[in-house]
Amino acid sequence: MGQPVNVGVVGCGAISAQYFRTIDRLPRLRLVAVADLDPDRAREAVRPYPGVEVLTVAELMADPRVDVVLNLTVPAAHAEIALAAIDAGKDVYCEKPLAATAVEATRMLRAASAAGVRVGCAPDTVLGTGTQTARKAIDDGLIGRPVAATATMVTPGHERWHPNPDFYYLPGGGPLLDMGPYYITSLVTLLGPVARVVGAASRSRAKRTIGSGPRRGEEIPVSVDTHVTGVLVHASGALSTLVMSFDAAATRAPHIEVHGEKGSLVVPDPNRFDGAVQVSGVGEEGWRELPVSAGYVDAGRGVGLADFASTPAGVEPRAGGSLAYHVLDVMESLLASAHSGAAVAIAGTCERPRPVALLPAEGMGDLV
Repeated sequence: MGQPVNVGVVGCGAISAQYFRTIDRLPRLRLVAVADLDPDRAREAVRPYPGVEVLTVAELMADPRVDVVLNLTVPAAHAEIALAAIDAGKDVYCEKPLAATAVEATRMLRAASAAGVRVGCAPDTVLGTGTQTARKAIDDGLIGRPVAATATMVTPGHERWHPNPDFYYLPGGGPLLDMGPYYITSLVTLLGPVARVVGAASRSRAKRTIGSGPRRGEEIPVSVDTHVTGVLVHASGALSTLVMSFDAAATRAPHIEVHGEKGSLVVPDPNRFDGAVQVSGVGEEGWRELPVSAGYVDAGRGVGLADFASTPAGVEPRAGGSLAYHVLDVMESLLASAHSGAAVAIAGTCERPRPVALLPAEGMGDLV
């Protein structure tokens, strides 16, 4: 596998700790530098990792040690930081979504192509044993030809627990842009790219109240739809029904179900790497759990970055920019359909990501 890939991280918010733990245990990656608008936060974030430097963003981009920039900023800053990394001649891997808008994402991908560098993007949860075991069951014909799927995510809103939830209710946020990437990336992994969407959306109120931290009780404005539903028409002909909401208390619906001509699958939470996959065939009583048969075992956030770094030149990474762009395009088109009342065709497409064989995360370079 050669030398580890040196990672520089921009953005040391809440999600960074999960990435740092994964990077620390994967031999393919080495954390060398971080940057954040709050240098004290950056220093505290890397305190458990001696030798990691705290730099300014400009210093990190200019640092010749950094091979890939891990972009963990808020969605509104994804494009700015990614373009800076690309301009510095570095590969870049973003937290989801790829950018706040498809227009910004297009600029990123075009700039990367011109510069000869690569773009990758979360979510990488679909590379774990949960979604990959479900994918293998579909590919093996266990449920026959897939005809439909449902994907459901409901919560009263992240302001109840997040001390600074403003970005969830700004452009680039909302339930669809925040949680939709997990579900739609999983649906594309399971069923292939989307060709057309029909959507509807609403928002329950104009303000939200922060429920924790030093800003508890403060009201913040809501400028995005907070309940989005619709149908994704996959190029394969399968139909996925999607519900993403910050307006509902709870649900008993599975995160994802896939229905085929010979049976149905319950797919685990796409916001997790693992989880039980269950199947019920035509004529069977109840559900039976499938053994784990595919995916990176004991994976964590950052496994997609390691997979990205291990992918040879000329091969599209599993958590690559074209997949992330397609997912963002699907989400934007779903909102456009909701506001226009008409179906929207997805202009582009992507390859269905390559499957992941059953493999410990630490050994991923062996199968790329």
